[in-house]
Formats: sequence, C-alpha cells, structure tokens
Amino acid sequence: MTVPNKQGFFGQFGGKFVPETLMAALDEFESAYKKVKRDKSFRRELDDILANFVGRPTALSEAPKFAEMCGGFRLFLKREDLNHTGAHKINNAIGQALIAKRMGKQRIIAETGAGQHGVATATACALLGLQCVVYMGEVDMARQELNVFRMRLLGAEVVPVSSGSRTLKDAINEAIRDWVTNVRTTHYIIGSVLGPHPYPMVVRDFQSVIGREALAQLRKRTGKLPDVAIACVGGGSNAIGLFHAMLPHESIRMIGVEAGGRGPELGNHAARFSGGALGVLHGTRSMVLQDEHGQIAETHSISAGLDYPSIGPEHAYLQEIGRVEYHDCSDDLALEAFHKLSESEGIIPALESSHALGWLLRNGASISGDVVVNLSGRGDKDVPTVAAL
Repeated sequence: MTVPNKQGFFGQFGGKFVPETLMAALDEFESAYKKVKRDKSFRRELDDILANFVGRPTALSEAPKFAEMCGGFRLFLKREDLNHTGAHKINNAIGQALIAKRMGKQRIIAETGAGQHGVATATACALLGLQCVVYMGEVDMARQELNVFRMRLLGAEVVPVSSGSRTLKDAINEAIRDWVTNVRTTHYIIGSVLGPHPYPMVVRDFQSVIGREALAQLRKRTGKLPDVAIACVGGGSNAIGLFHAMLPHESIRMIGVEAGGRGPELGNHAARFSGGALGVLHGTRSMVLQDEHGQIAETHSISAGLDYPSIGPEHAYLQEIGRVEYHDCSDDLALEAFHKLSESEGIIPALESSHALGWLLRNGASISGDVVVNLSGRGDKDVPTVAAL
C-alpha cells in the first residue's frame, strides 16, 4: 500500500509524465537513491547532520489550553517548527543535496511558495558547498519577503517568476524549464511529494522521520498510539511525513486539511478533493483543480505553501482507498487558529499548520482520545501577512 510500483504509480496515481530529455535524469536519480538506501555511510552522514545541524529529534509539546477550546481530547504538537530553518522542509533538502553531491551534481535548483523549502535548500547548499538557484512567484516573494532575504543571505540566487498566477505552480514550471536545459550538471530538489517518480517516494521517505519520532514520543508519554493524526496538505510532504509510519496502525484516524480559501467557487480555494478531477500536472497524475476545458485553474489561499492546484499522488491514493480523510479549512478559520494558539500556548504557527489547527477548532467536539498535529513550520514568516490583515 505504501510503496509505488516500478513505474511509480500508487494505484492509478503517480507515474512519470515528462519530456524524454528528463527520463535519463530521473533514472539516474532513482538509481542513486536505491544505492544510498543500502549505504550505511550515507545513513550515518545524514543522521549526523539531522541530529547536530538540523536539531532532530524535534519536541512533542502538549497544548492543553488550545485543546480545551476545541473539545475534550489531549493535543500534542509535533514541533517541526523547531528545526533549523523553521520547518520540516530541511529533512528532505539535506537528504537530496547529499545524493546530488554523490551524483557529482554541483548545481541545485528548487522552487518555493512559502519560502521554507527555498530556505532549506539554500541552507543545505551552503552547508555542502553547492550552487543554488531558487524560483519563486512574484506574488509569493511579496508576501514572504523575509524568506527571500534569508535565501539570498545564504548565497542562493532567487529568480522571480512573473508568468501565470505568479505563485508556486508557475515557479515549478520555470524550475522544470531550467532542469531540461541544464540536466547534465543540475539536480532539481523538489520540496514536496509531487512530480514524476521517484520524487514522491524519495521525499516521503526523507520526511517519514516525523511520524517515526512522533510514535516513539507518544508511546513514551502516553503508553499508547495516538487516536488521531492531523496535518495540513499542500503538496503533502509534512502530512505524509507524519502519516507514513502510522499507516499500518488501523486504529489511528488520519486527517489531511486542505486550503478552503475564500469559498467553494473554483479560483477561491486550493481544495483538490472537493473541487478537483483526475489530471496530469508537473509530471505526475493526481487530483488537479481544472476548468471544464481541462485548463489548470487559478487557486487561492492565505497560505503561500498551500496555494497549489494539485496534490501528491500518494495522498490521492490514500483518499481513494479510504485510509486517510481529507477536509478543508477556510482562510478566516486558519487565521483564528493562528491567533488562538499564539495567545494560549506561546507558539506562533505557520499559516499552513494553522489550517490543521483551524479544522480542529471547528470539528474538535467530535474527537476524543490523544491527537497529534504536525506543526510543520513556525509563523515568523507569516507575521507581516497577518499584520496587514
């Protein structure tokens, strides 16, 4: 259930839908990944960086006052916001950068929406001595100005993208064009469980440390498994990172929360399961927001990291087989959760994570037992956006 087939499909979702130019690069990356998975020296190097540079394991913090506002359960926050660079993205960026170095690729490209993946990639490249170019939509650059400065401070070139909606989708388009042109010297670090195989599998595996740690920490704190696990879902890396180790445990209810935006009309949200249809985008087949002609629809979310018209193929598969539930949370409710967690627990969450917390605010009365939410990033980057509102 949790491993794609040789063609990279999770059921009917996934695959490799890319120009012939990139097939060899994907095969090279997959071969390198399979090799390092068996390489104990790679594992030691990665574990050392995660422990002594990134700061793993991250804390598991109980949030009793926020839980009381939601319902009658115990709430634990998996604190990915405490990672170096302030989000879960660094887990995957370090892993892929190490593989790129072993493949002899000295130039790294990436795309970013909220800026956290861009900052993580720039950080990994600075640490490992690699050249870094990050593509970012102009709309996202304006609302994530702090992260743009951080990337440049870390030595990365940040390339503004002015086409289309000037958000994450368009940044990915430009990164793929760059990759096609410079494929021999360049590795593309995709930051979510998106894109052609093997990216959804590779990113998932590097992020699965989140769920493994959370299960061990909860067993130590409570003596049992969680009853419910919740995470926000843009492309889906932080959510699959939490869920992956929990999938075999049928007693755990898992909930992914998408961006409900301003409302249900197409163009006002980024909720793929309630408003999307099967399609192909950026090299993979999944649920995609599109109009009646099959054209990719405009999206909206207060959160730059959730503002994407498709979703990772493994999430689409898990929804289809009924293993994970997917709901949405509006901009207004996410903002309310952002303020309430800050005021009640002294933790300022990223607007992405605030969607998971917002869903709990609205629906927590129906939940009991122990709940773990992946707090995928810190909210420093979103303070100017919230202040402006």
